[in-house]
Amino acid sequence: MTKRLLTLMIGLTCFGVAAAQDVPSSAPPVTSATQTTTTTVTTWTDTMPTGALTEDAIKTSIANAGYKEVKDLKFKDGVWRSDARGGNKKWVKLAVGPVNGRVYPADAPSKLNENEVKAKLAGDGYENVGHVKFDEGLWSADAKTTHGADVAVLVDPNDGTVVARSHD
Repeated sequence: MTKRLLTLMIGLTCFGVAAAQDVPSSAPPVTSATQTTTTTVTTWTDTMPTGALTEDAIKTSIANAGYKEVKDLKFKDGVWRSDARGGNKKWVKLAVGPVNGRVYPADAPSKLNENEVKAKLAGDGYENVGHVKFDEGLWSADAKTTHGADVAVLVDPNDGTVVARSHD
């Protein structure tokens, strides 16, 4: 019995030494914590939104706003953009809402301030509203939809409605 016990102890000792050895891992060792940053790019479409006015209707809206000559009318970044000359014979940059047909002169002041624009967008269901800026007659902002998609929006400076929204 002593022989069997001795054999068993030698076997357990060998097993313990083998189990204590380092087994190479297939994954590299973690030496420091890393942080991943995801960047989402929002893009404007060149396609007119549903219910958009025709180019002729946009020209009529510009004429109804008091502008006589229109040049370089193009659909860009979700709205119609052009240069136009008014009654004072000065050229001004315009943005025109593709669905509402409202004309937004680049040099016109806004009735709303940044906080009012943020509040209006939040009231319309947009979340994480940021990068709010007034430029060329419209407010622009980045936000998330209720489904979590990142979008850029252009906002009416008079009533805070969304004039254009990038695709999400």
